Amino acid sequence: MNDVIKDLSELRLSYQKGELHEGQIEQHPHEQFLNWFNHALEAQLHEPYAMSLATANAQGRPHVRTVLLRGATEAGYDFYTNYDSQKGIDLAINPYAELLFYWQEQERQIRVSGRVVKISEEESTDYYHKRPRDSQIAAHISTPQSGVIANREELQQRFQTLHDEVEGKTELAKPEFWGGYRLEPDYYEFWQGRPNRLHDRITYERIDGVWNIQRLMP
Repeated sequence: MNDVIKDLSELRLSYQKGELHEGQIEQHPHEQFLNWFNHALEAQLHEPYAMSLATANAQGRPHVRTVLLRGATEAGYDFYTNYDSQKGIDLAINPYAELLFYWQEQERQIRVSGRVVKISEEESTDYYHKRPRDSQIAAHISTPQSGVIANREELQQRFQTLHDEVEGKTELAKPEFWGGYRLEPDYYEFWQGRPNRLHDRITYERIDGVWNIQRLMP
């Protein structure tokens, strides 16, 4: 077994790649989000649409995982999952969550917080049928998501069985237990790494329908 690293105190980087000034930002947070997001796309970063999703259960115990952004408008930020998953169970009890985008290559991150609602059945169905057929099959057989399964072979057998059943069919119906959520933001934080840990942190908070912009201490 390799020796475990015991002292991480000397491991650090100096962030040098950008800065964030109040005079250069958009007045609406979604426009600022699109500004940075498009920069990440243009730079061809690895999956810039991947985001951490933090939820909490009734006891306040947090759960965080990585999901994929599948829609972004002023109304909110969309992702899809099994409604019976841990995230679905958490959101049914506590409908507030936070997203985190982290783009290491650009030394940037964005936090987006707000209430989460289910998107319409029509939108979920439309997106489901845009997915590759194998992904559609996986949505059917991966239930209950996060449930215990004996081994990988059982999972593969479930997949192959349904794959054979639907072979040749033009359409596979969306499972009732699968669909989309939309986080409706009321808070954003844009973080730009800076030298000497004097990072730029600009927040937008919606108060009485108005977006208030502030700078935070690093």
